[in-house]
Amino acid sequence: MMPSLDALAGLGRSLRIYYGDAGMTDGLRRLYGGFMRRGDLAFDIGAHVGNRSRILAGLGVRVVAVEPQGLFHGFLSLTRPRRRVTVVRAAVGPQEGTLTLHVSRRHPTVTTGAADWIGEVGRDETFSMVRWDHRETVPQTTLDALIDRFGLPAFCKIDVEGMEDAVLAGLNRPIPRIAFEYLPPALPRALACVQRLESLAPYRFNAVVGESDHFAWGEWLSAAAVPDALAETARRGFGDLYAFLPEVVEP
Repeated sequence: MMPSLDALAGLGRSLRIYYGDAGMTDGLRRLYGGFMRRGDLAFDIGAHVGNRSRILAGLGVRVVAVEPQGLFHGFLSLTRPRRRVTVVRAAVGPQEGTLTLHVSRRHPTVTTGAADWIGEVGRDETFSMVRWDHRETVPQTTLDALIDRFGLPAFCKIDVEGMEDAVLAGLNRPIPRIAFEYLPPALPRALACVQRLESLAPYRFNAVVGESDHFAWGEWLSAAAVPDALAETARRGFGDLYAFLPEVVEP
């Protein structure tokens, strides 16, 4: 079935956001280049239009790009760097099965499988123009299942619009480096991820604001220190929390 005009407009919007800013791409390349090495394996959970997968592949990293939306999975399958990027169509959650996505065809970057998250962020003015106007049922896998299939990654990036804690619920062995998104209207979800990771291993944490190329905190923090630090940092907007095992934290 041909995608709707709204869906095609949403794809175009995502391409402009993630490929239209050379500075963003260069910054992410510097950031990832600081801790990823040629031949490493990375998981890109919520790959969307694949900009981060492409950057990692350009560093010589092998990437498993996981994307549930049919339109975006198709785009990735056609455009991925084939030697280094494997594309999987699935959501990732606490167990294998299926998941209903709440799709915003005009703003597909905020498509989510967490209906309650929509209520949390929908009250924020940043989301005032967003309408979740379509449903899509997709297969769901787990991080553990992906590890069984592809191996333990050196790095896992998670950007799944409110389902980050659900993704980590399906992980029962530490991954050396993990990044997951935080949004100011939904900070408790990010803190739930911190608690989940702390239950797996003594991770240390740092933040990246927006699409910056450097870490925001002068030192890597314990899980107990994250809530206060993140509350302050989130005043500057959205970003990612990075969790590194102590042996891979850069001095």
